[in-house]
Amino acid sequence: MQLEEQVINWRRNFHRFPEQGFLEMRTASIVASVLDELGFDLQMGKSVMKEEACMGKPNAEITDNHVLWAKQHGAIERFLPFFQEGYTGIVASLHTNRPGPTVAFRFDMDALPIVESNSLDHAPMHLGFRSISEGTMHACGHDAHTAIGLGLATLLSEHQAQLTGVIKLIFQPAEEGTRGAKAMAAAGVVDDVDYFIAAHIGTGVPKHHFVAANNGFLATSKLDITFSGKSSHAGSEPEKGKNALLAAASAALNMHAVSRHSSGDSRVNVGELHAGSGRNIVANHATMKVETRGETSEVNNYMKEQIENIVAGAARMYDVEQTIELAGEAISCKCSEQLAKELAHIANQHPFIENVTLLSEDNAGSEDATYFLNSVQERGGQATYCIFGTDLAAGHHHEKFDIDEEPLLPAVEILFETACKFGMVKEQS
Repeated sequence: MQLEEQVINWRRNFHRFPEQGFLEMRTASIVASVLDELGFDLQMGKSVMKEEACMGKPNAEITDNHVLWAKQHGAIERFLPFFQEGYTGIVASLHTNRPGPTVAFRFDMDALPIVESNSLDHAPMHLGFRSISEGTMHACGHDAHTAIGLGLATLLSEHQAQLTGVIKLIFQPAEEGTRGAKAMAAAGVVDDVDYFIAAHIGTGVPKHHFVAANNGFLATSKLDITFSGKSSHAGSEPEKGKNALLAAASAALNMHAVSRHSSGDSRVNVGELHAGSGRNIVANHATMKVETRGETSEVNNYMKEQIENIVAGAARMYDVEQTIELAGEAISCKCSEQLAKELAHIANQHPFIENVTLLSEDNAGSEDATYFLNSVQERGGQATYCIFGTDLAAGHHHEKFDIDEEPLLPAVEILFETACKFGMVKEQS
């Protein structure tokens, strides 16, 4: 089978069987199996994820139930034990046993909690690879990223004799909600890395275009907030209740009134608020899902602190208890210009690429790959986040999201040439 066909098949397979963050058990087991066959040294599960640094991880019941789902839908059972507790990260290393730098590439694997369109004009539907899991969908391209990673692994394995140094492929869980990278960075998986590249497909970048460095990622914090009060009859004894619903409502309104910061863009959003159990009952419980973002980590921390103050104040006002759980977080980071220039040069040589942007400052939401970038740069290495453009059927996180698959092989080939550049391919006589 030709590599392009194989990469597309992988992408469609992962798309059909999507798994959300920390539940990528089927996906990770297949990835591990392919990498093992290609001769990579594997580190998996808890060995590459610091448990206490995981954020927003599903509970034991959800995790255990998903193990059964993974077994029923094609997980490679030889590798499943490494991932069945929900620590689904993989670091695959190609040791050439020749002196040289360590080059790392990151690929995210998780899907989103979205019901995929079943419209016949949606390509995954009429081509037969629509999600089989109602309510879970690859709507951001991580299926493509995982397939690109396996395509890169294939080329690296085939050309191992030409390479020097060490090449690491990092397959990361739970990028959505910015939950997974921090745990892998905290486990030290990039502590020895000299050059680090993360990549994304799409994000509004047109087909045949390449962005060598994207600096537009906002720092963010994802907060799960709970107010706990006391129930009472709203008609006969309202004074005996402690109203968690009103505390949450007050907090929500005041969160959106936080003053902006002069040092950069800032965001806050109350995405969910659930409270109460009946119209004649003073609500004793309320939950909120909130996020903050900032152009820099400092701005985001300011927003986060204001939200924490508001929650504490609302709880005092209505005499209820409150808790805040950090369910996800990402920092801001700037790409390494010299590494970006090298990628831009490599992409310019590829016949598929017609336009190369060295540096983009366009806002691209948030990305927890910044933990890897920052960790590498702090230790003297270089790191960047690049984007391969493609045509999209709909925007990211949309029920009809789908990609033009033609850029997949060029993405594999450009990343391979990057590995060759920094992995110091030997001159052939």
